[in-house]
Amino acid sequence: MSALREHLFRGQKIEAIKLYRELTDVGLKDAKEEVERLENALRKEHPEKFSVSAKGKGCLGSAAALSLCLVVGVYWLARQ
Repeated sequence: MSALREHLFRGQKIEAIKLYRELTDVGLKDAKEEVERLENALRKEHPEKFSVSAKGKGCLGSAAALSLCLVVGVYWLARQ
């Protein structure tokens, strides 16, 4: 769990979700919800440890989401 927290503190939510799925063997939706719940709790308890603010992600957050969609789409097409 400490590695999961470190990913969140560095703003690496996708990596945190991947790690959570590996540790718990849950689906993507459940992992995303749990990681976001944990992130919100950590932001309240330790806001000084975060290197990326929750509100100021801008284009980087959009680029990450687009990249994730692209990867999922390529994976889906490859399995067809």
